[in-house]
Amino acid sequence: MTPQTIHEALYWASSFLEEHGTEAKVAEILLLHELKWTKTDLISNLREYLDPSTLKQYQKKIEQLATTKVPIQHLTGVEEFYGRSFHVNPHVLIPRPETEELIHYLLTNVKKKELSCVDVGTGSGVIAISLAKEWQNSVIEVLATDISTEALQVARKNAEKHQADIHFYHGNFLTPLIEQGKKVDMIVSNPPYIAYEEKDSLSETVKNFDPEMALFAEENGLAAYQSIIEQAPFVLNEKGILAFEIGHRQGKAVTSIIKRTFPNSEVDVIQDINQKDRIVFATIL
Repeated sequence: MTPQTIHEALYWASSFLEEHGTEAKVAEILLLHELKWTKTDLISNLREYLDPSTLKQYQKKIEQLATTKVPIQHLTGVEEFYGRSFHVNPHVLIPRPETEELIHYLLTNVKKKELSCVDVGTGSGVIAISLAKEWQNSVIEVLATDISTEALQVARKNAEKHQADIHFYHGNFLTPLIEQGKKVDMIVSNPPYIAYEEKDSLSETVKNFDPEMALFAEENGLAAYQSIIEQAPFVLNEKGILAFEIGHRQGKAVTSIIKRTFPNSEVDVIQDINQKDRIVFATIL
């Protein structure tokens, strides 16, 4: 194998990924992970030669990324979310920037003290953990549920990593809380909301590698909202809050579902940075 400098290896990898329809920036993300370097380390050592075994491993993973469209996060095992690094694997949805906007909205607009909340369908735990850490001086209890035991293993690992005090429950939506008589002030969720009919329109990286149960829902993508909202009266304290991430065409439908169960609620649909409906926030009066 011809010796290559870090700059040469990075140039080859970026070009190779672009030729195969994959973002070139992934080449740098993977190289930093392989070398356990910061961006500053990389800039300072571009003319240094890569160790042959490291180069071989790097080239192998770049080729895998290009040909299979496997998410970079499944090779690195991590993803950044709201300023923290989280463990991820094929059993959980890879955190998206849109969900960071949900966190930011809640931190900005929910001013209650001694708040208790549950993250429904927690996956890797990013919502529950982010809220627990950011609200650690005012939140009295953070709960999280998921039907997937594998997802809960990842979430518990992340909670331990970030020293977040989360109470995890195995079960479908709010069922385990209802069974144990638990009550909270806020229900938050990024549930599966893509209609099965939309599957062909998704990127290969998403539809082939994200867990199907975290992506798709019946009833044109609305089934999870219907289940959570129907269960909510048994879990929410008085003047409780519902907060959902939604698909950009689901604002009116989710609002309608909330109004059926909670006729006196105040419901707002909030747009994301791209001016698309992304959050439904309801205060139960």
